Amino acid sequence: MANPPVCRVMDFGKFKYEAAQQAKESRRKSSAVAIKEMKYRPKIGTGDFETKTRQVEKFLGQGHKVKVTIMFRGREVQHPELGQRILERVAESVGHFGRVEVMPKLDGRNMVMVLAPDKRAKAAWDKAHAEGSGDTPATTDTTEAPAAETA
Repeated sequence: MANPPVCRVMDFGKFKYEAAQQAKESRRKSSAVAIKEMKYRPKIGTGDFETKTRQVEKFLGQGHKVKVTIMFRGREVQHPELGQRILERVAESVGHFGRVEVMPKLDGRNMVMVLAPDKRAKAAWDKAHAEGSGDTPATTDTTEAPAAETA
């Protein structure tokens, strides 16, 4: 403490206004993470699987968590390994965008897995893709050059 005690004369209205502005700014910077859900079936076709998986990638890219559900009907519930296989394929397909947060588990007639966005994996994937696209024109030029020499 200072000796003699020091006090600061200030405008309380201005102090409250600045505190409100700081709170407003912090709320603006924060983002609410929503949980999106994508439902699959054990007998899903390849086209439907790819479309739904692209949508899951889009959700993860936007920063949302994704709950992937396999819905079993009738006797399908007797073969949970089919659902497990589909969930593994989904996790593998979107591995460059997110990671598995909750491992697949059977919940009644549904098998559920939760994926969360992974910024480090996405950054590494983007970097690898940027390097790969930079090499593509050079590779095309080298394959065309010998063809032009022989012609």
